Amino acid sequence: MDPNDLLLGFSIALAPTNLLFAFFGVFLGTIIGALPGIGPSAGVAVLLPVTFGMPPVTAMIMLAGIYYGAMYGGTITSVLINTPGESSSVMTTLDGFQMALKGRAGAALGMAAIGSFIAGTLSVVLLMVAAPPLADLAVSFGPPEYFALMVLGLTTLASLTSGSVVKGLLVAVVGLLLGTVGIDLMLGAPRYTFENVNLLDGIDFLPVAVGLFAIGELLFNLYRPVRAEPIKAKLSGLLPTRQDWRDSWASIGRGTLIGFFVGMLPGAGATISSFLAYATEKRLSKHPERFGTGVIEGVAAPESANNAASTGALVPLMALGIPGSGTTAVMLGALTMYGMQPGPLLVSTHPDVFWGLVASMYVGNVMLLILNLPLAPVFASILRVPYSVLIPIIIGIALFGVYSVENNLFNVGITILFGAIGFAMRLYGYPPAPLVLALVLGPMLEKALRQSLQMSLGSPEIFVTRPVSAFILAFALLAVLFPMISWFRARRAARTAAA
Repeated sequence: MDPNDLLLGFSIALAPTNLLFAFFGVFLGTIIGALPGIGPSAGVAVLLPVTFGMPPVTAMIMLAGIYYGAMYGGTITSVLINTPGESSSVMTTLDGFQMALKGRAGAALGMAAIGSFIAGTLSVVLLMVAAPPLADLAVSFGPPEYFALMVLGLTTLASLTSGSVVKGLLVAVVGLLLGTVGIDLMLGAPRYTFENVNLLDGIDFLPVAVGLFAIGELLFNLYRPVRAEPIKAKLSGLLPTRQDWRDSWASIGRGTLIGFFVGMLPGAGATISSFLAYATEKRLSKHPERFGTGVIEGVAAPESANNAASTGALVPLMALGIPGSGTTAVMLGALTMYGMQPGPLLVSTHPDVFWGLVASMYVGNVMLLILNLPLAPVFASILRVPYSVLIPIIIGIALFGVYSVENNLFNVGITILFGAIGFAMRLYGYPPAPLVLALVLGPMLEKALRQSLQMSLGSPEIFVTRPVSAFILAFALLAVLFPMISWFRARRAARTAAA
């Protein structure tokens, strides 16, 4: 790593405009995370239209700020009302809410903020070290390797975002089919447009993402409210005591490492890392029976892990073009809309975007710490806004944003349609992230497939005779088979227990 690259990044991140939008990102992200059930994916999707017209680096700084800001925001609901703002905050409820019942809500929120700051800062250092070498290695990839990488991204995300592998893969196939709408990449002929000129350019990523992630999720929250009244607990004593530090410093370190490296795995994300971090602390503790009764380590470990995981997920996105979570799937679509190709060449062809984003995350984590310690009571007061008032406002902003991008009512109709589809998917347990990811990757996957077959004169052996491609495809196969094997084992164990 050249020190000049980081200096370039800070010169970009510290520009007044970028500082302002980094602040907007982390501030809005914290609010979004504090609203139960919305989460970072919906937040990034809703606010994505706002970034049009911005320079790409400014837009990515704001979107990334929303992402890691929402990781902390979910802590507020976990501690105060025993309701995780999103899935990665589930483990925080176990001890965070118990601390609040004991009158230590301030200490729980304070340790979460400080642990998130430490984990976020350390994970940015790891991102800075890991992503460029990985991108350099992947520069030598040809069409077969790119095809294998995209298959890996689809299979891992499809298999890890839902309890059912079949549902995840089915949704990914639907996304691939939607990606074929428009002009054929090789022949130039229209496909599945039904003589509608609005479909000649294909189905836009933005209205689909906003519909599935934002409107679908909000409609589901209206259908099954998750709100609860916050407990009345004083938020004084936000700074951890010496004993809190002695109990938590190792948990923060372990949570950071677990979160970053698990977050790097395509599809794993912050939820799995927070579960692993909590389980690790409980296993290593001298008093595991105290976990779940309000111990500070039970807050520090998962909160550090989910913040580090949000940074770790950016490594495969930036270096390989594979999103590590549903939110980075939305960000991948954003990069392509800004005219950039996520993957190995991003670091070399757009160093301002990569290093500006890296440097902005140092700044953003400082902003989060400054915001979250004194303003925790303010963010908590947002929980008192009725959903019946809040959700129509958010949906209105989302639809107006989609319309304003191209002044096209057809895209608004697509958004409403996919909002209804997203609600039905949420209701029946179908994950939306594989569909959006497949819609974005579909055209690129098709192009890599057809180029590979042209190279081999139509022989599919090219995918298994090239070592790197064969290894990646084998890993993708394992990503599909492993959850299936686990499901069969669980079913066999259930039958044995019933017998």
